[in-house]
Amino acid sequence: MSKIEFVKSVSVLDQLPKTKLPEVALAGRSNVGKSSFINTLFNRKGLAKTSSTPGKTRTLNYYNVDNKFYLVDLPGFGYAKVSKSERDYWERVLIKYFQNNINISRVIHFIDSRHKPTQLDIVLNQFLVELDIPYIILLNKVDKLKQSELAKVKKEIKEFFPELSMGDNLFLFSSVKGTGKKELINFLFNSYS
Repeated sequence: MSKIEFVKSVSVLDQLPKTKLPEVALAGRSNVGKSSFINTLFNRKGLAKTSSTPGKTRTLNYYNVDNKFYLVDLPGFGYAKVSKSERDYWERVLIKYFQNNINISRVIHFIDSRHKPTQLDIVLNQFLVELDIPYIILLNKVDKLKQSELAKVKKEIKEFFPELSMGDNLFLFSSVKGTGKKELINFLFNSYS
């Protein structure tokens, strides 16, 4: 498997890494499993800090993958227990990050497969479309669904985002069972090899 290294945590945008590489940003609600995704994908327990407390990621965390691209774990959105001023601050930082960063090559938008997309998920999707940033949607935590529920979820997600196509820009993932791991690795490494 590839080499991944934690590079740095960034809380203001003028601290972004000096080495310019394509960036794959991981975005989604708090506690949707972005850190577990990184650990599972690279077989490195504890590489990205996971927590049962939502809203733990309060910085943009940069990981260098094979000197080919950065994975950027973004703060989760929509978590109520941080102060309003902190939420507003991170909203402004993330908007600027997306608008001004020419190195973003793709966003992986995480959605918990057990819940319908929230208003914040819809806003993020519209924002990425407006900025013309390529994205995929990752339905996470699919191990928690029965087959019949999963079939329903795959149908429902296309009602929200009709442009999705399984295996192209829609993927299923479970860090518990490893579902989708091989597909995601192939997708990422074919994009940046």
